[in-house]
Amino acid sequence: MKTAAEHKQDAAPFVRYDKDKATKIATITFDRQDKGNTTTIGMRLLFGELVHKANIDDDVKVLVIRGEGQDFGSGGDIDEHGNIYLNPGPDENFLPDLEIDDPDVKYPPAGSFRFLHGLTDHYAKGRAGNRPLQEFKKISIVEAKGYCYGWHFYQAADADLVIASDDTLFGHPAFRYAGWGPRLWQWVETMGLRKFSEMLFTGRPFSAKEMYDCSFVNSVVARDRLEQETAKYAKACSITRPADVITVQKTFLELYKQYRGEYLGSLLTGMVEGLLPAMRDDRAEDINLGRGGFDRGIARTVKNNDLNYPPEWRLSRKGRQQD
Repeated sequence: MKTAAEHKQDAAPFVRYDKDKATKIATITFDRQDKGNTTTIGMRLLFGELVHKANIDDDVKVLVIRGEGQDFGSGGDIDEHGNIYLNPGPDENFLPDLEIDDPDVKYPPAGSFRFLHGLTDHYAKGRAGNRPLQEFKKISIVEAKGYCYGWHFYQAADADLVIASDDTLFGHPAFRYAGWGPRLWQWVETMGLRKFSEMLFTGRPFSAKEMYDCSFVNSVVARDRLEQETAKYAKACSITRPADVITVQKTFLELYKQYRGEYLGSLLTGMVEGLLPAMRDDRAEDINLGRGGFDRGIARTVKNNDLNYPPEWRLSRKGRQQD
């Protein structure tokens, strides 16, 4: 089993960090295009580190998060964890995700509540790479395009601004194989109860226009204008007020979000995710991440299940084109 350090070393080619000292605009770019920019354990850990670094760096005032190629990103690499969720071997656990490389640390046994909850509770922390933008005291902008699913959808919920191309699809495959995701509370807050309930219960992805209409997205433009639109927003944010003023503004907004229960929501979602193995299936063909039904692997099973839904509600572009 690879250590956390090895995971981050392997992920380094897929996460780029650039900053312009003159404009004080930094950019994190995911570049794993052959996998739809899905994030590995190492990529998520690196992302958390980079956001933390940008938060302190006086040469950074605005942080843009984007993806190279066709998609912003299609979520976490679920096959990376697949066997551990479903049938963990004697030496398999989530210690690398927790950045614990000490061989003397004994992870809770499979079958215990703590086996899964140790990971899902950790996802409520910024350092895990799932919600670091909540702790970022500067301005964050997500540039969304193509797929904005799963883990990438977390970042869109947590960013200050979201600029999207008109072909973007937002959602989370986990709504159809687990039932929730770590940013459940934040999605309710940013989308509104009615629209998020529709996404949660049907599992269908929402278009950029739908997300604009429910006030989740700030601007929707054609794909060929996306980078220009994002740059316009980033420049305006970088020159409007000094960094000290932004930090005060962000602290005010963070206090408001904590009053609304943002972090409480993360902890509660971590708790309910830990209960996945206790969820009972309704039908023999049900797929349930905590119990099984993934004989062909998680990714392939999710794709096959997608075809059971109306074409316009399917997650994949290919699936949406099939009758």
